[in-house]
Amino acid sequence: MPGQPSFRRLLLTRILLLSIPILLLGVAVTFRKARTSLLETARQNLAESSARKADTIRDSTQALQTNLAIASQTDALQTGSPEKSLVFLKQLAAQLPQVRCLQLTDLRTNQVTVSTCGQAAIASTAHSNWAKQQNPNTANRLNQFFLSTEPQQRAIQQDLQSQLDLVISTPVYTQQGTLRYSLSVQSVLNQLEIAKPWSLLGYTVVIDQAGTILAHPFADRIGRNISQEGDSARLEDMLENSLRGESNVRHLFNFSGDDTEWLAGFSPVSIPITATETRIWTVLAVTPLAYALQGLESITQILFLLTTGLLSAHLLAMLYIARDISLPIEKLGKYARDIHKRDPLEKAPRDFQVRELNQLADVLDLMINRLEERANELETAWQEANTANQLKNEFLATTSHELRTPLNAIIGCVRLVHDGYCDTREEELDLLNQADKAAMHLLKIINDLLDIRGIEEGKLRLFLEVVDLRQILHDVIEFQDVEIQRKQLHLTIPELLHPIWVRADPARLKQVLLNVVSNAVKFTDQGGLTVTVRVGCRTEIAVEAAPVIAADSCNPDNPLQQMGTPPQPRIWVIVAFKDTGIGIEPDQQTKLFRPFVMADGSTTRKFEGTGLGLAISRNLVERMGGTIVLHSDGLDQGTTVEIMLPVMDDAQTAAGATTGQNPTPESLTV
Repeated sequence: MPGQPSFRRLLLTRILLLSIPILLLGVAVTFRKARTSLLETARQNLAESSARKADTIRDSTQALQTNLAIASQTDALQTGSPEKSLVFLKQLAAQLPQVRCLQLTDLRTNQVTVSTCGQAAIASTAHSNWAKQQNPNTANRLNQFFLSTEPQQRAIQQDLQSQLDLVISTPVYTQQGTLRYSLSVQSVLNQLEIAKPWSLLGYTVVIDQAGTILAHPFADRIGRNISQEGDSARLEDMLENSLRGESNVRHLFNFSGDDTEWLAGFSPVSIPITATETRIWTVLAVTPLAYALQGLESITQILFLLTTGLLSAHLLAMLYIARDISLPIEKLGKYARDIHKRDPLEKAPRDFQVRELNQLADVLDLMINRLEERANELETAWQEANTANQLKNEFLATTSHELRTPLNAIIGCVRLVHDGYCDTREEELDLLNQADKAAMHLLKIINDLLDIRGIEEGKLRLFLEVVDLRQILHDVIEFQDVEIQRKQLHLTIPELLHPIWVRADPARLKQVLLNVVSNAVKFTDQGGLTVTVRVGCRTEIAVEAAPVIAADSCNPDNPLQQMGTPPQPRIWVIVAFKDTGIGIEPDQQTKLFRPFVMADGSTTRKFEGTGLGLAISRNLVERMGGTIVLHSDGLDQGTTVEIMLPVMDDAQTAAGATTGQNPTPESLTV
């Protein structure tokens, strides 16, 4: 009709008017989402960078304090001549990183006696309120120091290279215990500074709790108060949050004195100034916002090209297909809209006059089927990948922590003995005993790792023989008796009058029982541990999680055995360990027998462990023909672990007895 547009033009204009705004809106949302993601990533990285910088500063100052205190106890400084003292200080300066100067000041004359950087004093002695006479029995002889952030001669700082200039002083007493000297070190802690596109390490800024800037990439800002800065309000807000122990990220708009926007992550760090005074410093990692959003430029270019291409292709497609596709597209659209409600056997409509549209219907059906399959596969793979990644991270973090802790103890004890810091033989033996305990703990962790590897590779061997379960249980309880008494736990064990013969690897069975008992003692602070032993038919003593046969296995005429099934052991023993400890959530109990899994996988948890014990125990018990199950009613409800093993019958026991109860072990590869 006159005045009415053609169907082709109407369809084309309507589609374009609807699709173009949606496309542009999607581009805008995508751009906004990309910017938000990049910004959130930058915020997270800067917060973590500030925390790492704070840890580095704390560790460096503590290391300097410790080394300086140890040096003050040497004979070279207490009784040596100035020449010997100078040689010692030069050797010490070469060993300590980032040390600018070492000085020995006579507190009677306040004159520098020995120095590695000239006679100009690097520290004032006005603060030296140390005791004039040292008590040889005092416990904190190595914990007397004074930390100053205002050296007499500040080191020259390069542009955009933050450095923290510190002076630490410690008293030096003569061998008679009289205060004589002050040993001072000036250290320039240079920070790792990278502030460029794609890098989110940032420059370092350090602010003390009074608001004074101690380190800054711009040297003229050092020593100023944050109230004098252009971003004083935001800096004071960060300082207040840091004093409350909080870490976060803030935007700064006048950090460099211009209109450049900066992103700053901050973290608190506790720094001891003296043996009795501690101050909170705020450590910032700052970088220009443009560097954090560097990737946004390439994303913008890609979005522009993609939008232009899509608009052009969309317009060309509408020009060529608008005339012939209205009805077929409606049918296919209706089918697509109702795809979630369709019958699984329903196919896309195909009664079209256009071959390509019929092919599109076939492709649509094929695509839907493949998408449904891929969606299921991706969901399963995603869950498995997340679980595996979480287990890997938790296990690596836990194992590194568990290995590092005893190793540090061994190194520390051995070095103290090696360096001769023990006054008596008893102190040396005590340190060596501590190192031995840590070494045994480290050996247990390594053995667990080797065991789980052997289990996974099928190379762990068992040597089965007839053993008395009663004796092994007695050895395990006796081994844990010291720890039980130390924690003041009550222990209830049955009085076993007769041997209980089982066929097992005695070393591995003792490992399983020791792991269960040590877990019960470790996770129990109050109450105690109850051990019960039950012997009888499997159907009479079976636990819920253990497999139960249909007929009485104690009956020699068991119909299952008459049908040709393998003979089942007639008598079983269950050893149950019930503690009153912390308990386990029901949804966590099924995961405990999996390798590398713990109810709490973080390294900051209260109890130690790698999560391998129960997994190893379950494999060993099952290889010895038994089962092990765990049950807990929930947190603070205690935990019960039950181990079921087949008991040797009279004929088998007699065979073992004829060989002295120690027959030739049967080798079994796990």
